[in-house]
Amino acid sequence: MKIQFLGAAREVTGSKHLITTGNGKKCLLDCGFFQGKGQETDAMNRNLGFEPRDIDYLILSHAHIDHAGLIPYIVKNGFHGMIVCTHATRDLCSIMLADSGRIQENDTRVHNKRRVLDGLEPLEPIYTLADAEESLKYFISIAYGVNFKVSDEIQVMFTDAGHILGSSIVNLTINDKGVEKKIAFTGDLGRLHNSILKTPQPFPQADFLITESTYGDRVHENKEDSQKKLLEVVVDTCVNKKGKLLIPSFSVGRTQEIVYALHQLVDKGWLPRVKVYVDSPLSVNATNIMRMHPECFNEDILEHMEKDPDPFGFNNLIYVRSVADSKALNNTNEPCIIISASGMMEAGRIKHHLANSISNPKNTVLVVGYCAPSTLGAKIARGDQEVSIYGTMYKVKANISKLESYSAHGDYNEMIVTLSCQDKTKLKKVFLVHGEYEVQQHYKATLEQNRFANIEIPEQGQEFEL
Repeated sequence: MKIQFLGAAREVTGSKHLITTGNGKKCLLDCGFFQGKGQETDAMNRNLGFEPRDIDYLILSHAHIDHAGLIPYIVKNGFHGMIVCTHATRDLCSIMLADSGRIQENDTRVHNKRRVLDGLEPLEPIYTLADAEESLKYFISIAYGVNFKVSDEIQVMFTDAGHILGSSIVNLTINDKGVEKKIAFTGDLGRLHNSILKTPQPFPQADFLITESTYGDRVHENKEDSQKKLLEVVVDTCVNKKGKLLIPSFSVGRTQEIVYALHQLVDKGWLPRVKVYVDSPLSVNATNIMRMHPECFNEDILEHMEKDPDPFGFNNLIYVRSVADSKALNNTNEPCIIISASGMMEAGRIKHHLANSISNPKNTVLVVGYCAPSTLGAKIARGDQEVSIYGTMYKVKANISKLESYSAHGDYNEMIVTLSCQDKTKLKKVFLVHGEYEVQQHYKATLEQNRFANIEIPEQGQEFEL
């Protein structure tokens, strides 16, 4: 049996790990989109490193696009096997893949206008909305803790990873020519003290562990301190400067956590009376799906919901769906908070808000999560004085602030606590994925200090015998 790492290898997007059993069955762990790679992105997403029709099964850890975003593309190109995930992941994929399909169509349409002017042939989108809808036919969802027989030789069980709604640690048991081998793939690991979701759950002992390493070199700040800092940023921007506070945020998980944090400030009577806009149709739909899955919630928010059944709604909170209403936000001068996708600022409505607001010193951009190094979000977060948005250069005069404690990824201490359920002496190999290489080297050293051994940091395309 062997495994090949075809994405999220020494980087943080494009999660794809291909297991080939001794009998030749091919099982793909995740099928994610590469994001934020500039002109390389399209080619990297089209060149999978495998033939879709050759894949027998796809096991999906969670619904984020960098883990699930190429599913419609492989279905379009011949994959017709089962896609196994949790119930909440399936529900989220039904809106997120459709949204991604629309983005591919729109981005290609805009790109082709430029190509025609340059005398070049138009391109086809990687996939369309129709392709995304077609791919949903192949999803099979199961509950956490259920042993599901994928085939005669492969069995899967999901445990809660606490990262986003429905996220899971994938626990595979594979009969490899009569020898039972256990593989655990963490997907993305969540926080130990998430304000909405459960803590990452202990998972069965593995022989081979594939684990993320996004924040393998840092420790997040305390959540209570971050709530105070969030309030300080709101007051400074919206009250003192009478400006706009832009919060670029992923539609699933991060947006709901920020909304709930603001809700808690409202309950305490601390939040100034400013309007809060969630400007993302996907965020609105994702919030409705979250309301359908309280089985993923922790005890604190369930207790809160006994008194207030809607943790994602309060006075002055407005969910924006229409393009017209979104554009109207750019024309208003009233102090307000705008939460909008995407978190890395590479696409979506947030780019229009940034173009409209980033050169005004009254405004603030609050970065609340990880941005891959080459993305617009990373350039803004690291203090670039000028950035390109839709091909136009803008001076960065708005205040730039960061709050990493709202990240959905655990820091290295939290990840090590989650992995502590494993008997390290029984792990034959540990593979670090989903992290920048320098960060992974730091995390590897930290794991070794905590007595983990046989740690590999795979390169793109590298293959290992298991």
